[in-house]
Amino acid sequence: MVNVSIIESYKKYGKCVCISNGVIEAYVTVDLGPRIIRFGFVGQQNILNDHREKFSPLTDEKYEALFGKGKAWESMGGHRVWVTPESYPETYTPDDKSVTYSVNDDSVVFTSVEEPEVGKAKTLTVKMAPEAAEMTVKMNVKNISGAKREFSVWAISVCEAGGNLIIPMNTNDTGLLHNRSISVWPYTDLSDKRIRFGAKYAVIKQDVNATTPLKIGFDLNKGVVHYVLGDDIFTKRYNAKHGELPYPDGNCSFETYTDNVMIEVETLSAIKAVENGDCHEYTEYWSLDKKPGEVDFNSDASIDEMLSKM
Repeated sequence: MVNVSIIESYKKYGKCVCISNGVIEAYVTVDLGPRIIRFGFVGQQNILNDHREKFSPLTDEKYEALFGKGKAWESMGGHRVWVTPESYPETYTPDDKSVTYSVNDDSVVFTSVEEPEVGKAKTLTVKMAPEAAEMTVKMNVKNISGAKREFSVWAISVCEAGGNLIIPMNTNDTGLLHNRSISVWPYTDLSDKRIRFGAKYAVIKQDVNATTPLKIGFDLNKGVVHYVLGDDIFTKRYNAKHGELPYPDGNCSFETYTDNVMIEVETLSAIKAVENGDCHEYTEYWSLDKKPGEVDFNSDASIDEMLSKM
């Protein structure tokens, strides 16, 4: 049975809605956002980063000219709904207003205040399985700009530090043609020890002692990634449609960014032309498992064995 309750104040995020099936729980902010600010087994560690104080606000004259005097953008952590193509300050909406929500049996719909400055309106729906450690996260971005717009829905989960992100790379046989695309951002050093490329998996390690950020993207046709944090395995699945529609950033349906504070587990929808008044909808499927034993993240065989036991 799925239970919905109110958390009057959670850390530095204000009021939250708690959704739980007795196995897992998710907290979603309603004084701002919406952000899924907690996701984990009941009473156990939070997979998402909820250390708001570690993220410095971002603002300048250009930002205030668009969003208003005194406005600033905060990462804040947690899971947020964004759009691409990324541009500053347009995609960095403040997310600082109260959120309305409605409860529908085993799901809760969160609706943010419209963003007339950028012509978008966002809705986040969280639907939890009755007894399993599984949750569906549906994101809906409505075009209210007054004209047709092309964009992708960008699902960004800012995860807690200290884990290892496992990315199953494309292994389909395409003969003489390439079978994968990898995008690299200018500040990324591919010799960075946080990055490991194996025959089947890429692994990105979050390092709290890192002095530089890195970002890398992939055209994952399997549509699955795993973030291993302590004894927990957070899995994201999504429906990749490479070859049907274009994806952002060199055809990436998955991207990750990490620095010394956190690691982002990001999936992206295909780019679509959305008429004024219409919506671009995108869904992720989240699950949690307990790590079945020790794993060597430098070994594809060891990763295979771990994943086979989930």
